[in-house]
Amino acid sequence: MALKVLRALDAAKIQYYHFQAIIIAGMGLFTDAYDLFCIPPIMKLLGRVYYEYSSAHDRYQIPRVVLATMLGTALLGTVIGQLVFGRLGDRMGRRPVYGISLMLMVFSSIGCGFSFCRTRTCVLVSLGIFRFFLGLGIGGDYPLSATIMSEFANKKTRGAFVAALFSMQGLGILASSIVTMVLSKIFKAAASKNLSEDHTPEDADIVWRLILVLGAVPAGLTYYWRMMMPETARYTALVENNVPQATRDMEKVLDVSISRIAEDDLLYLQRNPSPYSLLSKQFFRRHGVDLFACATTWLLLDIAFYSSSLFQSQIYKTHLNLEKTNVYNEAFKVAFFQAMVALIAAIPGYWFTVYFIDRVGRRKIQMMGFLFMGLVYFALGIPYGYWGNRENKGFLVLYGLTFFFANFGPNTTTFIVPAELFPARFRSTCHGFSGAMGKVGAFFGTLGFLWATNNSDGDNLPRIREMRIALISLGGICLLGMAVTYLFTRETNGRSLEENEDEYTEQCLFRCDMDTDRHPNTSVPREVITP
Repeated sequence: MALKVLRALDAAKIQYYHFQAIIIAGMGLFTDAYDLFCIPPIMKLLGRVYYEYSSAHDRYQIPRVVLATMLGTALLGTVIGQLVFGRLGDRMGRRPVYGISLMLMVFSSIGCGFSFCRTRTCVLVSLGIFRFFLGLGIGGDYPLSATIMSEFANKKTRGAFVAALFSMQGLGILASSIVTMVLSKIFKAAASKNLSEDHTPEDADIVWRLILVLGAVPAGLTYYWRMMMPETARYTALVENNVPQATRDMEKVLDVSISRIAEDDLLYLQRNPSPYSLLSKQFFRRHGVDLFACATTWLLLDIAFYSSSLFQSQIYKTHLNLEKTNVYNEAFKVAFFQAMVALIAAIPGYWFTVYFIDRVGRRKIQMMGFLFMGLVYFALGIPYGYWGNRENKGFLVLYGLTFFFANFGPNTTTFIVPAELFPARFRSTCHGFSGAMGKVGAFFGTLGFLWATNNSDGDNLPRIREMRIALISLGGICLLGMAVTYLFTRETNGRSLEENEDEYTEQCLFRCDMDTDRHPNTSVPREVITP
């Protein structure tokens, strides 16, 4: 017999507050995707503005070491943010830490846009610093958003709610593309008389700054409502051991009478201290396999997912005809291509998961996604010499499928499962660690991509042999992810968060009344019955 307030959350019908929580909590993930996918057109703009007077061969091309640094600083910040804010979410509470991570994202996004100076070195250094702090905020938002949504949702549709929250990333991708296209058209119209293919107008330096600053607006607008959200009942009751406060908070959220969720006996509210601590032997005995499964599958997924995202820069060279065009048309074409990938592949993948996850289960969807991603990478890589460095619609279709099966698969499920498997006092920490391992995988994926596209032949196209090796390797990594999921990942579908814990018997609270017939096992003396 669990607490009444937790049983009420598990059995609650879908109501307005659930959708409100998706929007409010999802703005962090919206900002995350916005800032990740606005970088390709911004890199094109920065190349045009700050590398216009490079040598003829390198003109408008940002050096690979600069690209790697820009990506690496954001990933490093994200790793640290997930570890630090994840732990703080379990120590200080989800709600106060949630507000800190959001404001860090907002101010860092604005700082990226107002990067100091207008000289190349100064701009790039300040942009890298602000992107590090942006990564800190984004990293903190991952474990907190997932944990809050999973702890508010009912057990029947919990997967769909957390998947819907995660789908805000798709809207962030689309929004970044739309903002870039609109600004490119506006500034192109304003500079039409003096615009040429070989000259970059000074106003182009404003465009990329506006793109970054506008990304902070949706997240900033939700700060007030995020601070008005109550602490989750599971944290208040199970970690802070304040069941009356959890009951009062959920009375407002669930729109039910307090008499229906208040506990009858004061003794029922008392719990023993936590029997073990984080990183203890008992913790690893109970949760080590789950933590390994969550962290490893997320790491393998992000190696492939971030490599696919970066691979777009090679598609631009062969399919978008960016050689003879002005700066605004170049940014527009890149953003338009990203918008099409989001609309046709990425966003449908998110919503397929929303529909099927509570019907099929997390584990099956994750294995299916890894399997089909692997097959698609093999289909891209093995015949890469045929279609890799020339325009081919079949290649684009297969490339889009990598995003569809990532989102209708492990990209979504690796976000959901860590928020369901672990005890309330470790939930945010373990989610943060799993996500941090994912970003470590993203870093390795970035290095692998830069190696595969390193070109010494002077034609600005990746060498076929290296790209074939890279794509086939990604296919193997996806199949390894499927194997890890099959061997180590537990299904969490249709069960309460407490039922998913290995320590369920310790977390369940029983009525310890003097009248022993009130306990389901009346043959056991009351004094030996422990929580």
